[in-house]
Amino acid sequence: MEQIKIFYDRRGNTLTVWFDDPKNEYICEETGDEVILMKDHNGQVIGFEKLNFSLLNHENLQFSFETVGSA
Repeated sequence: MEQIKIFYDRRGNTLTVWFDDPKNEYICEETGDEVILMKDHNGQVIGFEKLNFSLLNHENLQFSFETVGSA
């Protein structure tokens, strides 16, 4: 997958970010910091979910993305 998917659930207060296809999720691991890591069959992290994520003003949710190239 060459795109990142970001889902914000206002009702559930979660922010979920996928680096790979969610269908490849095999196991989840809770980090203890209200973050859940989603992993594929090889143990690679393919996404994460931040629990208890909330914003005061939902209309101002913005994202910035940068890529770092190798020299």
